[in-house]
Amino acid sequence: MRFPHPFVLLLSGVVVAAALTWIVPAGEFDRRTDPATGRSIAIGGTYHRVAAAPVGPMQTAVAVPRGIVAGADVVAAILIVGGAFALLERTGALGRLVGGLIGRTRRPLVVLALVATVFSVLGALDNTHEEIIALMPVLVLLSRGLGYGAVTALAMSVGAAVVGAAFGPTNPFVAGVALRFAELPPLSGGGLRLVMLVAATALWIGWMIWQTSNDDIRPETARLSQDPPRVRDAVLLTLLMLPFPPYIYGVLKLDWGFNELTALFLVAGFSVGLVAGLGLRGTAMEFLKGMEVMLAAALFVGVARAISVVFSDGHIIDSIVYGLALPLQHMPRFVAAASMVPIHAVIHIPVTSNSAHAVLTMPIMAPLADVLGLSRQVAVLAYQTGAGLMDMLTPTNGALLAMLLAADVPYGRWLRFALPGALIVSVVGFAALAISL
Repeated sequence: MRFPHPFVLLLSGVVVAAALTWIVPAGEFDRRTDPATGRSIAIGGTYHRVAAAPVGPMQTAVAVPRGIVAGADVVAAILIVGGAFALLERTGALGRLVGGLIGRTRRPLVVLALVATVFSVLGALDNTHEEIIALMPVLVLLSRGLGYGAVTALAMSVGAAVVGAAFGPTNPFVAGVALRFAELPPLSGGGLRLVMLVAATALWIGWMIWQTSNDDIRPETARLSQDPPRVRDAVLLTLLMLPFPPYIYGVLKLDWGFNELTALFLVAGFSVGLVAGLGLRGTAMEFLKGMEVMLAAALFVGVARAISVVFSDGHIIDSIVYGLALPLQHMPRFVAAASMVPIHAVIHIPVTSNSAHAVLTMPIMAPLADVLGLSRQVAVLAYQTGAGLMDMLTPTNGALLAMLLAADVPYGRWLRFALPGALIVSVVGFAALAISL
């Protein structure tokens, strides 16, 4: 099956979302404002029908620019971070460093496992996802130099990062926000989640290595530099990596987001250009050229937001959540707990933001777990497994589609690899559900 171009796929998602507003009954939960975060959260047991608000053709078209505006912080981050990495690549430093690494290694599978572990840790710490878009050309170059293909490059980066983000005990955008809105202590169940993280990462790396021989996407890449790495190359790379430690600290301690990440990389990008000897004018020109390469990726993320805009305008998001959760009340305990996973997976298709998904569902699923005689940890673990792993699968994830485009991997081909891998990894989540009943 040949899937359409990512841009067409996302626009089709907006149209389908608008069509659903004419079919699904409109309804809402009553809401209250969380005093600590200022977020509006649903109150379980208060669902009620409201007047239908189907989204017409003009509203559907307008939802696209509205989605881009709503995702402006992510769009800016992709442009600036991507521009900074593109600027580093134009200096030749990345090519020489990757060439030096490949020339010295005699165990390419070990390199794959190490890179995947690094991305899993980054996902577990701060939900690294959109930031990977800018790295895809280099990751494909690395994978091809090691003798593998573009699917392997995606697997060791975005695949591993999604696994780490889903099960990381300290990820503020998945476990952190879900525990908060399930009214549980911030690090409760941390030991279990740490074991889940290690087990899930090991399973994913095993699946990735097993599938390397089937990686048939071998795009032509730039020839690796034969020049040996220079000391300045390492300095330039270090300068571009410097934003990550303060950003991770800021995410965990200071409630930082994409705006702070963008600001840090703006400074880092200009620092790289100046140290590389480009001067202010040359740095600005190369920075802008790098941003041009990331324009499609940034646009994908904004268009993906339009799907949520349409669902919100049509007042059907709460109806979907209520309709999916209602049958759980009549199921045996473990069946109900296990059924929460696919429910979260379905909800994550229109609600692709992990934190928004948790804010929407946890105030409903956590009290429902009480009614079913389940631990509230079960509700959180089901969310992590169902929603977390969907970040590598859902076609409404603009960042994922941008990475596939950068790696020249069709969505259907990636799905054939990632879906079985995600199902294998989800065994870890189901085992944790059984332990936590």
